[in-house]
Amino acid sequence: MRANRCTAVWLGLLVTPTVAVLTSVLTSLAWADPPAPATPRAPVPAIARVWPVGTRPRVLRGWQPPATVYGPGHRGVDLAAPPGTAVRAVAAGRVSFAGRVAGRGVVSLELRGTDLRTTYEPVRASVGEGDEVVAGEVVGTVEPAGGHCGPGCVHWGLLRGDTYLDPLSLLPPWLLHAGPSRLLPVLGVPLPRPVN
Repeated sequence: MRANRCTAVWLGLLVTPTVAVLTSVLTSLAWADPPAPATPRAPVPAIARVWPVGTRPRVLRGWQPPATVYGPGHRGVDLAAPPGTAVRAVAAGRVSFAGRVAGRGVVSLELRGTDLRTTYEPVRASVGEGDEVVAGEVVGTVEPAGGHCGPGCVHWGLLRGDTYLDPLSLLPPWLLHAGPSRLLPVLGVPLPRPVN
């Protein structure tokens, strides 16, 4: 009997502070301010001045964001570009990486005046880490050994921190949807007369 009473006293001494601490924590949580709403991400500025390859390359596979961080998806766009094609910086920036990753050449640029980073692969780099580049400057050439999209293609990616974004959003509408140029008549200027 006496042993049971001692055990009960010791248990009471151990449990009472634990319950008091839990009650205090739960009370403070109940009166705490609600969490601040998530701040919306800034939109991607359309600062590109050129396509990474060619003048209007065919998009072989578009951007498909994954539902979860490690979920399936396509974290960039694949552009048709035969081996040896010049790869250009789409906007001014600084080379943050130029080297090999998993056997493929990769060039990564931090875009000036933004928190964005763009990547190109598989690319044989002609620039080095720390180099400053301007829009349209050649940063390398498409390597013959293709990446995940096979030969004849370059993968173009865009990141803000660790979040992948659609690189096509860097292109302004005039560059993204530009068709062939057409001359239009000027109002008020007579059309030339046909020559017989």
